[in-house]
Amino acid sequence: MGKDKKAKKFATMKRMISLKDSRLKEKDRAKTVVKKKHDPSAINVKEVTKYPSCLFFQYNTQLGPPYHVLVDTNFINFSIKAKLDVLQSMMDCLYAKCIPYITDCVMAELEKLGMKYRVALRIAKDSRFERLPCAHKGTYADDCLVQRVTQHKCYIVATVDRDLKRRIRKIPGVPIMYISNHRYNIERMPDDYGAPRF
Repeated sequence: MGKDKKAKKFATMKRMISLKDSRLKEKDRAKTVVKKKHDPSAINVKEVTKYPSCLFFQYNTQLGPPYHVLVDTNFINFSIKAKLDVLQSMMDCLYAKCIPYITDCVMAELEKLGMKYRVALRIAKDSRFERLPCAHKGTYADDCLVQRVTQHKCYIVATVDRDLKRRIRKIPGVPIMYISNHRYNIERMPDDYGAPRF
C-alpha cells in the first residue's frame, strides 16, 4: 500500500512563540528598537576637542629652558647600552639646561626588573634627577607618563618605546626625545627653541 497523499494547506502562517513563553530569554523578550531616520535638514552638532592656549598652531609656547624631561624606564637602559651620560647628552641635544624627571611608576618599574637593571636604578636615584610623586593606582609607567603629559604641556618625554611614542604623538605640543646613532635626538620641537636638525 502506498502513502496517503495529504493536500498541502495554503496560506498558513508560521506559529509564533508568545512573549510570555518560558523558553524565551530576557533579551529576546525586549522589543526591538526602531532606528530613526536621519533628517538631512537637522543641524549637526560636533564635539571639538579643546586645546590649551599655550599651543600656537602645532608649537608649544610653554617649552623653554630649563627643559623639563620626563624619562621612561627603557630610555635609561638604552642610554647605558649606548654609553651615553643622560644629563650631558640631553644638554648636547637641546643646547640648554635640562632637568630630568622620574615618576614613582618608572622607579617602581626599574626596581621590579631586578639585578640586571641595578645600574639603571642607581642612575635614576641620582640627586640631579627630580622625583615626581604619583597619586594614581597601579604602577604602569606608560599610562602615568601619558596622563601627566596631557595634564601639563611643559614636559618633553624621553623614551625609546614605540607604543609610547605612538600614543604621545596623538597629543599635540609634546616633543619626544629618543636615541638614534649613539646620540639623543628630538622630534616635534620648534626650530627656534634650539632643537638641532639632522
